[in-house]
Amino acid sequence: MRLVTYAAQDGGPHVGVLSGDLVASVEPFGDMLELIRAGGSALDVARRAARDGLSAFAASGAGAFSAARVRLLAPIPHPQRNVVCVGLNYAEHVAESKSAADATLPQHPVFFTKPPQSVIGPDDAIPWHGHVSTAIDWEAELAVIIGREGRDIDEADALDYVFGYTCANDVTARDLQPRHQQWYKGKGLDGFCPLGPAIITRDEIDDPQQLEIALRVNGVEKQRSNTRHMIFPVANLIAAWSAGMTLLPGDILLTGTPSGVGIGRTPPEFLRPGDTVEVEIERIGLLRNTVATPANPK
Repeated sequence: MRLVTYAAQDGGPHVGVLSGDLVASVEPFGDMLELIRAGGSALDVARRAARDGLSAFAASGAGAFSAARVRLLAPIPHPQRNVVCVGLNYAEHVAESKSAADATLPQHPVFFTKPPQSVIGPDDAIPWHGHVSTAIDWEAELAVIIGREGRDIDEADALDYVFGYTCANDVTARDLQPRHQQWYKGKGLDGFCPLGPAIITRDEIDDPQQLEIALRVNGVEKQRSNTRHMIFPVANLIAAWSAGMTLLPGDILLTGTPSGVGIGRTPPEFLRPGDTVEVEIERIGLLRNTVATPANPK
């Protein structure tokens, strides 16, 4: 099942089920966080809403509507806490990010966070913060949505805590990372965490470690890999993250990017105003965003 957050002519946001090019509204949930917190019963409600809505649409044109008539938002437009991210989780990305002498693989997941204000949705413009940074990079990532509360979760049980998956772009200001000697500032500017277009529920993905992942800039492929190449798989990341820390329904985890980022190229390549970036993950979907074009880009 593909769950979306959308804005319609009457405002929003609303929660819906996306089936093909049709959206069926899921009531009475006010937002995606409320649906996730409600647990398995909420998914039953969503399935019935999709079935009834699509049946009504087929019979009379009511009960659902074309996805083209709404604007899809980030599946969780306003996360309750910082988005938790993982750096250096693909071996080839480690190699392109470090010098040959320092390119040893991490022994434990490298965690950092992005603030809630960094989240934007599909087709939203990535802000151009030209007065802050002109070395804006891309990073295609699989995002995991936590479905229930847990702490000290065993790796063997970790996927049971997953609600679903979506696409993410861990946009990064490369010149801010060394300047501030940590990743929060360079990763956390407003609009630097595009998410979407939909959350694919866990039952639709048998193995999150068998998904093709790619990124294109203006139609040119820059990244392509498979999630099987993660150093720390999703279950391991959840177990490590939850050690001594309580995870909450609706928490978001970005699982790292493969090689092919702009800073690792010769010469380095960075995004400019007007560039279109597409993240595509097998069986999950395509996330497209364009870098905003200000009146006087710096």
